Amino acid sequence: MKEKKNGWLPVLIVVAAIALCSYVALVGIGKGHKGSIENIRLGLDLAGGVSITYETDKDNPSAEEMDDTVYKMQKRAENYSTEAQVYKEGTNRINVDIPGVTDANEILQQLGKAGSIGFYDESGNLVIEGSDIETAEATTQKNQTTGLTEYVVKLTLNAGGKDKFAQATAANVGKQIAIVYDQKTISAPVVSTTISDGVAIISGQETMDEANELASVIRIGALPLQLNEVRSNVVGAKLGLEAINTSLLAGIIGFILVILFMIVVYRVPGFVASIALILYLAAEMVILNVLNVTLTLPGVAGIILSIGMAVDANVIIFTRIKEEIGTGKTVQSAIKLGFDKALSAIIDSNVTTIIAAVVLYFMGSGTVKGFATTLAIGVILSMFTALTVTKHLLRAFYNLGCDNEKLYGIKKETKTWNFIGMVKKTYVIAIVVIGFGIAMLFVNKAQIGEILNYGLDFRGGTSTEITFNEALTDDTQKDVEAVFQGVAGSNVETSKVQNADVLIVKTGELTLDQRTTVEDALVKDFAVDAANIKTESISANVSNEMKSDAILSVIVACFFMLIYIWVRFKDLKFGAAAVISLINDVFVVLMVYAAVRISVGSTFIACMLTILGYSINATIVVFDRVRENMGGARSKEALAEIVNKSITDTFSRSVNTTITTLIMVVMLAILGVDSVREFAIPLMAGILAGAFSSVCISGTVYFFFRTKFAKSKKR
Repeated sequence: MKEKKNGWLPVLIVVAAIALCSYVALVGIGKGHKGSIENIRLGLDLAGGVSITYETDKDNPSAEEMDDTVYKMQKRAENYSTEAQVYKEGTNRINVDIPGVTDANEILQQLGKAGSIGFYDESGNLVIEGSDIETAEATTQKNQTTGLTEYVVKLTLNAGGKDKFAQATAANVGKQIAIVYDQKTISAPVVSTTISDGVAIISGQETMDEANELASVIRIGALPLQLNEVRSNVVGAKLGLEAINTSLLAGIIGFILVILFMIVVYRVPGFVASIALILYLAAEMVILNVLNVTLTLPGVAGIILSIGMAVDANVIIFTRIKEEIGTGKTVQSAIKLGFDKALSAIIDSNVTTIIAAVVLYFMGSGTVKGFATTLAIGVILSMFTALTVTKHLLRAFYNLGCDNEKLYGIKKETKTWNFIGMVKKTYVIAIVVIGFGIAMLFVNKAQIGEILNYGLDFRGGTSTEITFNEALTDDTQKDVEAVFQGVAGSNVETSKVQNADVLIVKTGELTLDQRTTVEDALVKDFAVDAANIKTESISANVSNEMKSDAILSVIVACFFMLIYIWVRFKDLKFGAAAVISLINDVFVVLMVYAAVRISVGSTFIACMLTILGYSINATIVVFDRVRENMGGARSKEALAEIVNKSITDTFSRSVNTTITTLIMVVMLAILGVDSVREFAIPLMAGILAGAFSSVCISGTVYFFFRTKFAKSKKR
């Protein structure tokens, strides 16, 4: 009776946690519905809007100049949307994201113009302007009458401004002089005395924050920085809504299929894992809201992918439990030993995935950061739910009477497969696949002029995606192409999206005026809804940087993974074998991009690093079993047996985790919009390649490294 009571308590706690997280996620807390899904900040690719990156004309502006410019742009952007975000990128670039806006071209035209600030007397005469101001800073002083500390702004004028201000203050003692920024009055202090030394004190601020804000606005008016557009992206709200709806549908279907798979394959543990997975998903929605994460379309893909990967920790544990029951252990003992023996593999495999996510976050930009964020949150949360929630629930179900070993499955002793004996066949397969990919690079070079189908992110230029309200005919496509040629010249490429009335037009980099001309013509002559026009423009300099960042990010991720494996396994040969496996996976994904000619853009980096994290995850599970089985083996034959047995023991885990992850990604490929599909297809190939390399390459390469270096050492 006591055991049953102890069994119900964890179940009730988990059910309550699911109910609480679900309530917060669906309804929210308080009048503002804090924590609800509807309050999750959506990126531009989901909410629609404008994203633009500016570069300053100065190569090395000061930190103060950049901070002031960011502040100015934030205030300007907030005039269009309170959800606008402005942030620095590198040392001389500023990103501006304004979701939910419709008149994108007007915003692009107005946003980057230099601000204007002026001091006006009560008759509306201009007293001084930005060029007369040397600096402004927030400070404090004691009020001579009350003795209290007050917050003020100290305004310092240059030589020209000093004389102008002296005359103006002398003529306006007892009157107000208004400080006007971008035609908006931000302060109107009263002149108490003539100011002839070029230093004015503006009082009346209630807090230091107010004083800092006023000082920053005044400095902005005198800021010499010129901003130049280097990248912009305009997304219609309707396109964003379609993207999120299709991705969510893919996620729901995939989630249901994963749960069914887990229950069928793992029985009671699979059912328990499904409960933990529901808590995992509800908690992730709340965490995204609490951390104020901006959810992008790749971010949604990251959540869906992490659901498939979240099952992996459970699969490792359940495989161990089956093994322990198969050796004659009781169910209770098998549960304890299963978690204990799976712990190191779970931690090591997930940490390497987190390494990939961290590299992706710091070396990526925009939507790629969103993907990295959701992936990292998902991995960390999945470890928690697997190692704590699943553990307590399994014990609870055992105490409630689920103590029959048949309910958990029994892994019977199977024949050890000779993977080392099959290396000639498996290596030939890998070499043939990689060789085909390399051949496709040369084919592409001959046919399209580039080894890969580089998108705007890597090539530069302007891409316009147009969704028509009527059927898109060949004649309409030719007419639209003619419109673009009239603006951009002959360098125009058009492509129709299959099974949709959508046309994508790629040109050289168009100016804002040229983009406006084209969009006006589309609305007027082709009855296109302006909200259904998506425009993206990237300068050649930015695209070249993104190319180098893509290569560098893969190298950096591999380096840190190698170091981590070396430290954890205390043997560099494990790390070297893992890197060789990763090289195989990278080439396979590259082959898919080359053969299918999928557009290579910013999501290419996300795809590559995700595959690196996923593949190393699977490889470490194998290595962890090799380390466990190693014992005192010294001979080549004994080592071969250990490696073969370790791969065989983890084979079912490799297959089942691949299936659960593929379920989610396949749903994205089937139901997702084009941009998601272009991400999902190479990801599917990478997942299969990761499963192949972890089973057929990593362990065998480690064996050959170990035996080869051992021979060299004896000599």
